[in-house]
Amino acid sequence: MQIEGSIALVTGANRGLGAALAEALLARGAAKVYAAARTIDSVTDPRLTPVRLDLTDRASITAAAGIAADVTLVINNAGVDTGTPTLGDEAGLREEIEVNYLGPVAVSRAFAPVLAANGGGALVNILSGLAWFTLPTTGGYSSAKAALWMATNSLRQNLSGQGTLVTGVYPGYLDTDMAAWFDGPKTAPEVVSAATLDAVEANQPEVLVGDWVRGVRAGLSGPLEALYPVLAGSR
Repeated sequence: MQIEGSIALVTGANRGLGAALAEALLARGAAKVYAAARTIDSVTDPRLTPVRLDLTDRASITAAAGIAADVTLVINNAGVDTGTPTLGDEAGLREEIEVNYLGPVAVSRAFAPVLAANGGGALVNILSGLAWFTLPTTGGYSSAKAALWMATNSLRQNLSGQGTLVTGVYPGYLDTDMAAWFDGPKTAPEVVSAATLDAVEANQPEVLVGDWVRGVRAGLSGPLEALYPVLAGSR
């Protein structure tokens, strides 16, 4: 689908990658961009149309789908990283699953009929290379993103009959507040937003951003020790 003339909704559009996606959509000629956020006052760009949407509040998702009933492109971007390890506090794990998995699925459910009514359009899920790889401190985040990976594959099949493109986006660590804890190479949000919109316009079901992500994806078919060298010394 073409971005020019489209009507888009981006969750978590008030900062970070969401703000970069909203800016990129406008730059490519989107007719309207709904900026979804938990607090609409946090959306300060007058070119955007603020709409309240809280991934933990199903009523707000339903209401947003009613307000943005003209959308042709939905981008599930909002997320959270609690830094909860797999054996950590269960409340943190539940928050990861609620926000990073169940929330985007709820948005997809609410907006699927809207997209169908408007010709099919596209649904984009912003995932992560951490859907395929984990660190000791990212067990909760990686598990939730892995669940969304499978949901994205399922949604692609669920929505193919109505002509909706479903695109999964897999970046590495981003240079945003969420990844401020990571002391290593990071990708600018503008790079990811450009790759995302390029993939939508090319009708691609998946886009991997960066060499690290591509290496991790390729490594899934290899021995586990290649991804997790610590295991080599455990036998």
